Amino acid sequence: MGRPVSEAPTHSVAVAGVVVDAAGRVLVVQRRDNGRWEAPGGVLELGETFEQGVRREVEEETGVDVEVQRLTGVYKNIERGVVALVFRCRPIDGTPRETDESQQVEWLTIAQVRERLIPAFAVRIEDALHDGVSVRVHDGVNVVDASN
Repeated sequence: MGRPVSEAPTHSVAVAGVVVDAAGRVLVVQRRDNGRWEAPGGVLELGETFEQGVRREVEEETGVDVEVQRLTGVYKNIERGVVALVFRCRPIDGTPRETDESQQVEWLTIAQVRERLIPAFAVRIEDALHDGVSVRVHDGVNVVDASN
């Protein structure tokens, strides 16, 4: 039968790029709106492919143009209904710089990522450094066990 339109689930779809340089460091931004450190990303616009969205978001937040290499994870913020598709990327042009959306942009080692990023966002970067595609659920801060 299907549910009434008023009860239809609504989700936002986001994309993010885990940009890894030749030294194995990862490009992260400190967001202006909430001060959190994250891989650059944001809401996928209608009419954009996933790759176009990743390239646009990374460039808008860091000034770096990237080659999108592969999907590394699918993440759902269970509290906010946001589904994020995360892609591993490599930098091809540009110098990292602060933008209207990022107050700091830095290359970090994985150890620095674990120190600076909250668990729900650090895991996206860790997953991107391994083979395969991870599927995870989080509450905005921590990864949760969604099998219950």
